[in-house]
Amino acid sequence: MTPPLTSPSPTLSRHRISLFNKIQQLLFSAQAWIGVVWLLALLIALPILVILGQILTNSSTTWQHLAETVLKDYVLNSFWLMIGVGLGVTVIGVGTAWLVTMCEFWGSRAWSWLLLLPFAAPAYILAYTYTVFLSFEGPVQSGLRAWTGWEWGDYWFPEIRSLPGAILMLTLVLYPYVYLLARVAFLEQATCTLEASRSLGCGPWRSFWTVALPLARPAIAAGVALALMETLNDFGTVQYFGVDTFTTGIYRTWLGLGDRTGAAQLASVLLLFIFGLLLAERWSRGQARFTKQGHSAPLRPYSLKTWRAGLATLFCFLPVGLGFIAPATVLLQMAIREGAGAWNEEFWTHASHSLILSGLAALLAVILGVFLAYGLRLFPAWSLRLGTQLAVMGYAIPGAVIAVGILVPLGWVDNQIDRFAVATFNISTGLVLSGTIFALLYAYLVRFLAVSFNSVEASLLKIRPSLDEAARSLGKTAVGTLISVHLPLMTTGLLTAAMMVFVDVMKELPATLVIRPFNFDTLAIQVYRLASDERLNEAAGGALAIVLVGLIPVLWLSWQIHRAGPQHVTK
Repeated sequence: MTPPLTSPSPTLSRHRISLFNKIQQLLFSAQAWIGVVWLLALLIALPILVILGQILTNSSTTWQHLAETVLKDYVLNSFWLMIGVGLGVTVIGVGTAWLVTMCEFWGSRAWSWLLLLPFAAPAYILAYTYTVFLSFEGPVQSGLRAWTGWEWGDYWFPEIRSLPGAILMLTLVLYPYVYLLARVAFLEQATCTLEASRSLGCGPWRSFWTVALPLARPAIAAGVALALMETLNDFGTVQYFGVDTFTTGIYRTWLGLGDRTGAAQLASVLLLFIFGLLLAERWSRGQARFTKQGHSAPLRPYSLKTWRAGLATLFCFLPVGLGFIAPATVLLQMAIREGAGAWNEEFWTHASHSLILSGLAALLAVILGVFLAYGLRLFPAWSLRLGTQLAVMGYAIPGAVIAVGILVPLGWVDNQIDRFAVATFNISTGLVLSGTIFALLYAYLVRFLAVSFNSVEASLLKIRPSLDEAARSLGKTAVGTLISVHLPLMTTGLLTAAMMVFVDVMKELPATLVIRPFNFDTLAIQVYRLASDERLNEAAGGALAIVLVGLIPVLWLSWQIHRAGPQHVTK
């Protein structure tokens, strides 16, 4: 006979439960949470601190050479890029946001989400496609010669691979930052304020300039700051168009000249631009002291007729047509022309690398985002909030700067490990951390943790604190409340965070280009490499795949905007 099954004694079970509860209380105490958050914050901030520390180091001979030759070009080109892109995204973003929010014309509801489509395509892909589209052999100049009978040298045509061309490409893909924030600001403005301006005889144009625009200024400034940070982060567009900026200089100094110190010092100067943008944005936000939000009644739109409606439709169509429809059409034609070669074995290898990196980065970013946001919910102390803000500040830092800031300390750690292994075991370990997937994921988390955290925190704030109290009264611990109550209610926010990080990593070029492991290229690297070799038809498959993946969050966001569109009063 088999012995009867015996259950553990009640005393032993209570002892285990008590021990588990003590461990859980220790791990989820305020002190432990604050300590872990600050450790995470220091790890995230380490690349930035390393770069800032380079300002205090002695200048290398390479840096002196750069300062005497090309540093002035880096500064001027970066400055003019910021001026041009800033003006472009402001005009397009604010203008289209006002039209689709406060005016009624043909297709105004559809334009409200179609205007987000250029978000799907990175600027460097637009640069490659417009080079083909506007080249001497391209359809535009070929059609012009066929129509006029002109030959080479008989006419002047603007050169797309130039500083104005780079400004145009970046403007077309970055204006949605301003459009989104400006549209939200217009929707949240008090209806009574706008109605008061109308009762005083203000027309659409005057109401826009004297009432709506001043109230929306902080949101517009935030959108422009985001667009300019992405402008300074760009590498593929400016490199392909031959525009020397800080990102191209960092890449050349690091990989071309092999000088890490010179590259880090260039990165430190670029950080000064970033901090200047952040201070300007904060200053603009601090000036908004009389903004009134929340409308109590439906909006009464300005009805545009005849030629005004036509101009409004054209103004909304141009950024969508130039920023998405035209490049997507060119990419599709090139991919069809290339045939099976556009999706060969090399494409699928690079696609699998992109999926692996994007999936891992999205998973880690969501986990860390939940940890940071839930910590603020449990312990809303100023020290925890400060540590959290430090941990999510990396989104403002260009990928090239983060790459240099990561490889410098990781290289030092690798050298120490190698020295120890040689001295102890007479074995050289080589590079253990630098140029690995670990380093690449580290860079992605530094850059995109803020994207995940903001989405998770927004979802968590929508859950009433009374649900936490109810769960605790039923015996749920902090972890149990998170798992059984919060996470199911945050499904949409978690999916949005994962989706946004996934797509951002898929499109990321500067950090991937510098840190990627040997023979571990992604789709973005493949497109960049083929385009640099003027093999644009072969790059079409990878570029089209990146655009299609980028459409996922755009369509999701468009659907959300379409559902929550402005409720207009019909006349």
